[in-house]
Amino acid sequence: MKNQRKQRLLYILFDFLAAMAAWVLFFLFRKIIIEPQVFGADIPITFGPRFWIGTIGLPFAWITLYYFTGFYKDIFRRSRLDDFIRTLLSSLLGVVVIFFLLILDDIIQNYTNYYSLALTLFLLHFTFVLIPRMILTSRMVGKVHRREIGFKTVMIGSNENAVDVYLDIVDQKWSNGYEIRGFINVQWKEHYQLQDHLPHLGGHENMEAILIEQQVEEVIIALEPTEHGKIGDIVSRLSLLDIKISAIPSITDILTGKVKSTTIFGTPLLEVNQDVMPAWQQNVKQLMDIVISILALVILLPLSLALIIGVMLSSSGPILYKQGRIGRFGREFQIFKFRSMYHNAEENGPELSSKHDPRVTRFGQMMRKHRLDEIPNFINVLRGEMALVGPRPEREYFIDKIIKTAPHYTHLQKVKPGITSWGQVKYGYAENVQEMIKRLRYDILYIENMSLFVDVKILLYTVITIVKGRGV
Repeated sequence: MKNQRKQRLLYILFDFLAAMAAWVLFFLFRKIIIEPQVFGADIPITFGPRFWIGTIGLPFAWITLYYFTGFYKDIFRRSRLDDFIRTLLSSLLGVVVIFFLLILDDIIQNYTNYYSLALTLFLLHFTFVLIPRMILTSRMVGKVHRREIGFKTVMIGSNENAVDVYLDIVDQKWSNGYEIRGFINVQWKEHYQLQDHLPHLGGHENMEAILIEQQVEEVIIALEPTEHGKIGDIVSRLSLLDIKISAIPSITDILTGKVKSTTIFGTPLLEVNQDVMPAWQQNVKQLMDIVISILALVILLPLSLALIIGVMLSSSGPILYKQGRIGRFGREFQIFKFRSMYHNAEENGPELSSKHDPRVTRFGQMMRKHRLDEIPNFINVLRGEMALVGPRPEREYFIDKIIKTAPHYTHLQKVKPGITSWGQVKYGYAENVQEMIKRLRYDILYIENMSLFVDVKILLYTVITIVKGRGV
């Protein structure tokens, strides 16, 4: 993790310096080459506000663009060709924006000056950014080949196909980055062929516990044809873990098309794509979560102070209510709310709230009606535990009950839980497990259709719900 942060900072630093150098040379090109053509004489070079805005401000804008396009993601899993294509496309996009914002109003001799200016800026920026990236990526790829960098990997499978993949990986002249720690079997046998090469870590029944214990970063699925009936369950369970999934090509038709071809340092495998949104939308969503949460906490501060006084006067007990909830990848976190119930309301065990719940204080009923008790949820968003929009997080006690009837509930753990959700907007609060299961279909529908547009739509519906007091 530390090495990844260091490598990412190096990319950011050199991208920043490259953008700065490109703009300085572009500025000099305008002053020395273009402006004398326009005015018929050499123009004194002065470094005014426009120069400094471009020199200091534009590099930050370029870094933001690279971040939103996902360039700084998966630093150790990239290729030079991928870097070239990403740099080319992002440079084209950025230069087009700069052209219309900063160059189009320039005084020119004729329209060909526009072509010269745009082409010069593009070539300067693309070249200055690409060269350091190629050097950094080449060094990183070299470290992977020399086994200085590797990814903790476990194989799912135990016989002929798994052995073939394993031998293909270890027989390569250069390392492919996989540090294979062992294998997990799917069908029980007295002896597994892969056992002659790797430690047997256990069966797929305990797969999650094994992968967590081994701190695995990637898994390779290499099953036999007789084991294909298990592939759907295995992929579904793996998708709930923060682990990259690859599989042998022969089972592509079973993986429902959610795969992309990839060649990771010479080993042909198929990567199961677990991203429910494009990288740029994920980054915009995260930025939107942070910005809106900060603004909400600041703007709602007077209201929060009034609510704090109201909670204190309504009944004895803490102002903030903390409770364990299950978030993304099944990780538990503490959710924050303004306390709306009497203290120790659940001393007899977990219980869902109902519309006329006697455990809820009168002030708490008012807060719940307008969802004001959830204002501290914005703190969870800033801590990275929740998002503005996503399935509402539940307690493990109720999740265990839901899974008995609706095992597909675990699919909600593919994404961060949210302050508001499509299920909550369309269905509202659930008073029992059966209603939670009915609400589930809306949240599954949200995950299958996640986008920024859908998030904005849900936020608008939520505002209407709050204003109309339909929170309970």
